[in-house]
Amino acid sequence: MMQAVGPGGGGQFDYVVVGAGTAGCVLASRLAENPAVTVCLIEAGPDDVHPYIHIPALVGAAIATPSINWRFMTTPQPHLDGRRIPIPRGHVVGGSGSINGMVYFRGQRRDFDDWAAEGNSGWSYAEVLPYFLRSESNPSYSSSPYHAQSGPMRVSFIARPNPLNGAFLDAMASLEFKPCPDFNSPEPEGYGLRQGTIRDGRRESTASAYLRAARRRPNLRLLTDALTRSVVLESGRAVGVDVLAGGQSLRIGARAEVAVCGGSIGSPHLLQLSGIGDAEGLKRAGIEVRHHLPGVGANLHDHLAVPVLMETRNSDSYGISVRAAPRGAWNILEYLLWRSGPFASNVFESTAFLRTDADADRPNLQIVFQPARRNRSTFPLPLGHGYAISSVGLRPKSRGRVTAANPDPRTPPDIDPNLLADPADLEPLLHGIELGRRIVAQAPFARYRAVEVQPGPAVQGREALTAYVRRMATTVHHPAGTCRMGGGADAVVDRELRVHGVAGVRVVDASIMPQVVSGNTNAAVVMIAEKAADLMLGRPPPRALEHPEAATQVA
Repeated sequence: MMQAVGPGGGGQFDYVVVGAGTAGCVLASRLAENPAVTVCLIEAGPDDVHPYIHIPALVGAAIATPSINWRFMTTPQPHLDGRRIPIPRGHVVGGSGSINGMVYFRGQRRDFDDWAAEGNSGWSYAEVLPYFLRSESNPSYSSSPYHAQSGPMRVSFIARPNPLNGAFLDAMASLEFKPCPDFNSPEPEGYGLRQGTIRDGRRESTASAYLRAARRRPNLRLLTDALTRSVVLESGRAVGVDVLAGGQSLRIGARAEVAVCGGSIGSPHLLQLSGIGDAEGLKRAGIEVRHHLPGVGANLHDHLAVPVLMETRNSDSYGISVRAAPRGAWNILEYLLWRSGPFASNVFESTAFLRTDADADRPNLQIVFQPARRNRSTFPLPLGHGYAISSVGLRPKSRGRVTAANPDPRTPPDIDPNLLADPADLEPLLHGIELGRRIVAQAPFARYRAVEVQPGPAVQGREALTAYVRRMATTVHHPAGTCRMGGGADAVVDRELRVHGVAGVRVVDASIMPQVVSGNTNAAVVMIAEKAADLMLGRPPPRALEHPEAATQVA
C-alpha cells in the first residue's frame, strides 16, 4: 500500500501533480488508474488526520485551525473601508475541500455555455455534465438523468435538518417564491434544502472519495509537508519541480507533464515563482523572467456576501447554552455512536437562488440560511442562539490580481480581489439585505421572537446600508479566474488547460474558470479535474448530453 511519505529522494515520474487539494486528489487518482504511468502528488500541508476535518459540524473549527489553513489575507480593500479580508485555503491533503462548507452545487447551465462561447470548445454544459455524473454517488435522485449513483463522491441531503429550516422554507413560500426540488438541475432557481458532500455522517472530500483508494496503487506516490518552490523549465518545457521538504531541497522530474493544482491563489503564485507571468511584475518581485504571460494572477474574483443576523432566546437553533446543554450532550453521544444528529450536518442546510432583475438570464443572488447564531467574537463556537440570512452576489464584475511578493515560496503573495470596485456588485447585496429582512419578518419566524442585531433596526436607507456592506461584507471563499482559460492577451491556459507558450505544464483548478460559476465552486473543480485526466491521458471525452433524459448510459 502506497503511504504518504516525507522527505527523502526526488525521483522521476511520468506525471507530477502539485497540490493535493480538491483537483489534485481527483487528478492524481484518475491518472494512476493507468498502471503504465507513474504519478507523484505533492502537498505542502500535512495528511488529513485532524479530527476537525471529518466532523461536518466542526467546519468553523477546521477553518480556525492554523495547521490546516494557509490563513491568507487580502491587501487592504479600499471599497470595504480599507479592511483586509480573510481568504482561508486548505493547507492539508484534500485542500480547501477539507475545510470548506461541504456544499454540493454545480452551477447554472449558462455558466458553462458562457465558457464555451468564449472559444473554449468542450466546456459547454452538455459536454461537462458527463464529468459531473462520473464523479457523483447520489442516492437521493435515482431516477433523475442529471444524477448518478456509481461515482466515488457521495452527495446527500442532511438526514435531520434543524427545525428552523422549516420556518425559512415556509417564509419563502409565503413570499411567493417557487421551490427548487434539485439545485443541481440545469437551471436551478428558487428555494429548498440543499445537498452536501457528506458520507455516513463524515465529510466527503476528494481525499476520502478519490485518493484514499488510490493510495493503494504502487504507481502513485504522495509527498506531504513538501512546499513546491518552482516548476523547472528547460528550453521552454516543464521537466519537473523543485521542492522544499524536511529542510531538504528535492528535484522531482516529470517525463510527461507537470499539473499545477494549487488553486486560485497557489497556482498563479507558483507560476510566477517559476518565472511565468507579467514580466514587469516579476522583475519588481526579484524573479527571473522565463516566459512573459501577463494574465497570470489577473482576473481574480470572488463571491461577496453580507448577513442579516438575528438573535433569540429560543434554543431550537444550533448553539451552546445552558438551556441546550442536555440536548447537546445527547447530540455528542448520538454522533459518537451512530454518526448521526446535528454533528453530522454542515449547518448550511437550505438556500435560495434568485434574480434581482427580471431581465437577468440566470439567478444573480443567493440567499443562504444558517440556523445558528453568528458572532465573530466567539467564532468558531456558536455561543447562544439565533439565525442568519446571508446574501451572496453571484455574478461579480470586480476583478483583482494575485502577485508574488518576492522569490521566496514561503512568503504569501499579495492578494487583491479589488472587491466592490465595480459599483454594480453592490446592488444584489443591498437587494439581499432588504429581502432578508422581509424573510425573517414572515409569520413562520414569529414564534422565535428574534431581534435583528445586524445591520440593526436603526440602519435604514441606501446610504446607511451601503456603509454597512462596506463595513461587514466578506467573501464566501470562492476565488477563481487567476489562470483564465481561453484566448487573448490575458488568458493563461488553452481549452485543454495547457499553459500558453510553455510545454509540459497544465493548470487544473478553479483558477482556470473564465468566470466563476454562479454559486459554490467545489463540485465544478471536481469536474475540471475529471476532464483534465482525460485530456492528459489522451482519452476521448464522453458523449455530450444535450438531452440526458434520453440517455441510458454515461461514458
